[in-house]
This record gives sequence, C-alpha cells and structure tokens, in this order.
Amino acid sequence: MLSVLAIVVSLLLLMFFAYRGYSVLLLAPLMAAVAVVLSGEGGLMLPIYTETFMSALGNYLLKFFPVFLLGALFGQLMADSGAAGSIAKYIMRLLGPKHAILTIILACGLLTYGGVSLFVVAFAIFPISKMLFQEADIPKRLIPATIALGSFTFTMTALPGTPAIQNAIPIPYYGTNAFAAPGLGIIGGLIMFFGGWFWLNQRAKKARAAGEGYGDHGNDAVDLHDVNAQHMPFWLAVLPLVLVIGVNAVLTYGVFPNMDFAFVNEKFPNLKVASQLGLWSIIISLLVACTVLVVARWAHWKHLQTSVNKGVYGSMLPIFNTASEVGYGAVIATMAGFALIRNAVLNVSPNNPLISETVAMSTLAGITGSSSGGLSIALQTLGKDYLAMAEAHGISPELLHRVAVMAAGGFDTLPHCGAIITLLAICGLNHRQSYLNIGMVTIVIPLVAVIAVITLGTMFGSF
Repeated sequence: MLSVLAIVVSLLLLMFFAYRGYSVLLLAPLMAAVAVVLSGEGGLMLPIYTETFMSALGNYLLKFFPVFLLGALFGQLMADSGAAGSIAKYIMRLLGPKHAILTIILACGLLTYGGVSLFVVAFAIFPISKMLFQEADIPKRLIPATIALGSFTFTMTALPGTPAIQNAIPIPYYGTNAFAAPGLGIIGGLIMFFGGWFWLNQRAKKARAAGEGYGDHGNDAVDLHDVNAQHMPFWLAVLPLVLVIGVNAVLTYGVFPNMDFAFVNEKFPNLKVASQLGLWSIIISLLVACTVLVVARWAHWKHLQTSVNKGVYGSMLPIFNTASEVGYGAVIATMAGFALIRNAVLNVSPNNPLISETVAMSTLAGITGSSSGGLSIALQTLGKDYLAMAEAHGISPELLHRVAVMAAGGFDTLPHCGAIITLLAICGLNHRQSYLNIGMVTIVIPLVAVIAVITLGTMFGSF
C-alpha cells in the first residue's frame, strides 16, 4: 500500500510541476526518485537511476531518435521553404474567408498528415488564421481550437499512414505498421473532423448571434504578403507531403513484403526484422521528402544551413522529454505497488483488452500531458500484457495499435499540456478565453471516436 501511495504522489507532483512549466527532463528523474524514497527504497536510488531510468531512456532513443530527428527537420524545411504558407494560402483562396474555420482545419490537417510538426504548423498558420478570422469576423478565441483540431487530432492519431511519432510508437511493441487498421482509423478520423468542425461552426454562429465579432486584440493586423513570403507553386509545396505518405505505403505494402531479409539476420541474428519494418518505412519516407524539398527549392534557399540546424536542434527537446518520461515509467514499473495498479488496469474489462488499453493510455497521457509520453510509458510497462491478452481474445495487433494511439490522443490535452500552453502563447490568448473549445475538439469528440472504433472493432474485427 505504501508503494502505491508513493506512485500516486509522484504522479500528482509530476502533473503539478509540468503544469507550472518545469522541464520534464528534470522532473522525470526527480519524481522517480520521490517515488523510490517514499516507498522505502531510498538506498537503491542511484542504482535505480543508472540501471533502470537511464537504460529505459537510452533504449527509447535507440528506437525513435531518427523519427523525431527527421520529422522535426522536415517540418522546419516545409516552413522555411514557404511550402507551408503556400498550401495554407491556396486553400484560403479556394474556400475564401467565409469558410475560415474549415480553411484552417484543412491547412493544418494537410500539413500535419504530411509529417510537419504541430508546433511548426501552429507558428506557420496562426498569422493566416488571424487574417481570415478578422475578415469573417469570427472571435479570435476560437483560433486555438481550430488549429488544435487540424493539428492534434485526426491526423495525429487516426488517419492511416500518418508519420506522427504517436503512430510510430506502438510499431516495435505490436509488430504493426503506420497503416494499422486503416478503415477504422478513417472512421475515427471522420468523427473527429466533422464533429469538431460542427462544434466550432456552432460556436461561431452563437457568437455572431450574440453580436460578438473578432474582438479588439491590439495590433492584430496581418499582411498576408509577408507571411511565408517565399512563393512556391501549390503542386510543388504539396509534393513532399504526398511523398511522406506515398513512399511509406509503397515500402509497407509493396517493397518490404517481397524482400528476403535473411542477409540482415545473418549480420544481426537477434534483430526482429518484422517489428522494425514500420519504423524503417517512416524513416525512409521522411528522408526522401526532405531530400526532394531541398533539391526542388535549391536555387531559392537563402539560409539552408540555418534551417537544417534549427530543425535538427528542434528535435532534441521533444525526444529527450519523451525518453525521460519513459525512464520514469520504467522506474515506476519496478516498484511493488505497480503490480497492484497494473492488475487493476488490466482487469478493467478482462474480456475486452481494448477497453483496458484505452483506460491505461488515456490516464497516462493525461497525467504526463503528452500523448507520446503517456503512450510510451504505457507500452513500456503494459505492452506485452496487452499483446498477450489480444492474442488470447482473437484481437489483431493492428486494432490494438489504432486504439492505443487514438486513446493517447485524448486526455493528453488537459490544461497542463505543454502543446496547449504553447499554442495559447502563440495566439496571445489564455485558458479562460479558449480552453473550453479546445477541450471539446481535442478531448470529448476524440473520446467519442475511440468508443466508436472500439465498438466497431469488437463487432467486426480490424479492417
């Protein structure tokens, strides 16, 4: 019982200090140490840190560092080349200010589905959002929720093939790929998209009926000509995004299944090739897209070295934050109290591990304020259990993969979430002004989508 209390206290402290803005790089090992001390094992603190915490952190880096690195680099190249702005402006011209909400959702969705970091998207799209919402006289307080819907939901967790790190994390644990349960993912994605769009449109109509417009927010005027000033044809801007998904699909369904990897096993006899193919597909597709983007705009780059360095350095904090959270989870998993917590979670719905998995992913994502962090901790500690339970109940690993990712993409956006705090800062707004709508489109509606996917998956299996 003391060990359980120690775990709960450390989790609450982790959530509290993360909300206050302290770095997870420091919080994760400190809160792991708090749990160890409170459980009465303080004498083992340093061995636990070096052998358990750092070992788990290092293993996570070995698995996912290339995905984080190339994803951040690609996002930076898309922003600095003008591709991100060109795509947003094309959709804006196509739909017009009258459909400002839909324009921003589609622009963010297209960019994030193509592999651009949600933080890069937020910075690139916000100036255009301000101009559109001003022209349509829609309250500025709805901009964060609109960007969040397009960036943090259906393209991050549901749509098949998305190169988001959340979609890559289950691959080595379940032996799946980025296209796991594509039909169910599309259904879940459509629920998030149309549900969120409908909600935001209704809120805009309600505000208009009440006489509320964009509002007075100081010097918010934007000259669209100055936003991502480099001109880039739409077809060329969207080509790298198509390549990310297309190359991934070709490798996953065409190239790798027809290859004989015996020569790989001769060199690396302990390597489970099947569990790595999904990650290899994402790495190659991002590398191809980055190369094409650089070469296609070769004559237009003014500070290519700066863009490359900024993208590379930008990957460091996210990967080490998430790896530190994994290290924290590994320490917690060694404590006696965790066995009680694990059994309680696994027995939430013993006949349907999908429900138990949803509870675990949602809870840990909510506590850490990170979908990738919560997903990583849960799979590090419970992944083998869920895979065994799924096999025992005839549930495919692909369905397990999709439910895990979608569930982790719900409660991760509670108020202490770093991405939400950053988004609000970019928009110059606060929680009181905008969080209700953010929570609706990133928590409530995605939860409905997860329930729908679990129901359909239970009835008809993975498809």
